[in-house]
Amino acid sequence: MTTERVDVLVVGGGPVGCFAAALLAERGIDVAVWERRADPPSGSRAIGIHPPSLDAFAAIGLDRAVLSEAVLVRTGVARSRGRELGALSFAGASATHPYVATLDQHRTETLTRRRLPAGALRTGTTLTGLHQDRSRVLAEGTGPDGSPRSVEAAFVVGADGGHSTVRELLGIATRGRDYRHRYVMGDFADPEDPSARSTALVDVGPDGVVESFPLPGGRRRYVALVGTTGEGSDRSDSTGTAAARLADVVAERTGSTPDPSTCTMTSDFGVRRREATRTGVGRVVLVGDAAHEISPIGGQGMNLGWLDVASLVPMLATALRAGAGATVPTTARTAWARRRRAAARRAARQAEVNMALGLPAGVAGSRGRDALLRTALALPTASTLAGLYAMRWA
Repeated sequence: MTTERVDVLVVGGGPVGCFAAALLAERGIDVAVWERRADPPSGSRAIGIHPPSLDAFAAIGLDRAVLSEAVLVRTGVARSRGRELGALSFAGASATHPYVATLDQHRTETLTRRRLPAGALRTGTTLTGLHQDRSRVLAEGTGPDGSPRSVEAAFVVGADGGHSTVRELLGIATRGRDYRHRYVMGDFADPEDPSARSTALVDVGPDGVVESFPLPGGRRRYVALVGTTGEGSDRSDSTGTAAARLADVVAERTGSTPDPSTCTMTSDFGVRRREATRTGVGRVVLVGDAAHEISPIGGQGMNLGWLDVASLVPMLATALRAGAGATVPTTARTAWARRRRAAARRAARQAEVNMALGLPAGVAGSRGRDALLRTALALPTASTLAGLYAMRWA
């Protein structure tokens, strides 16, 4: 078996890992990506792309490609039982991108993969071992046919998700909690009024939240709180049954009537928060969900990974330019880890607030919550809230 040599090996070929590799390649760095999945990207999954991420995408021209396909969400509207409580405009959230873009994750992944050098992405390749000394890292794995693979790299970036093999091989623990909330999401033909086709809608009625976001192709993603852990699950339902149940929930709580026959995806999911106790060891660094996993309510987790990468790549490039054996100075890496951990914690706290606002409250509690939201959205400080939701702080 011949050992390949590259400057950086990225483990994980999802949207975060491929963005890391594309940024590195843009700087002339020799990079390889190991991705366990053999199949092409599929599924809508994470859809929100925030202004700081679009700014980072500009380094490889990915912003233009994404925006050519995405829906631009310019306003968020809070409702209760279908009645409007107030609105947030994203007009002041960013000087460059005064909106949040929505695009199916498989399209974002595909567009990012197209920015990789030919042959850099190795699909069907599974990491099995990591060994490092002061100057290099040896990664071992298996290819699509089960044959052994090995790569020697100056650095390894672990972008392999919440169940990270890189993190496990490094012996890094996580801390966090599992929440009891359980949600169902699905993508339907958009039944909302055409005037809302660039608007995110959040209904916080007494029975629990229903969020919805416009998607390309005249579709809309609905996300509804449906219970807590142990109360049953839609995981055993057929797609048609789950779609019908979600459509019923949306209609009962909001008055909107998505057509189950137009549903292209449903998913039942729980929520958890995890943070790695370290952001890496030696020449191996964790980014994205491998380093910090947060609730998807708020749509900021994938963006945190992209922004981890955007600030990490310049440090790796500087070390590689310094010559063989050079590494990122401890002070720089510690400062980077502190900033990214703080960003993840802010996003996690914001997601917790979002979840709390969407819990069932009964009729009396819901009226109090409605009054609070009306007041908050009518104040001049509402622009600050829009900035928080658009990750202006990231």
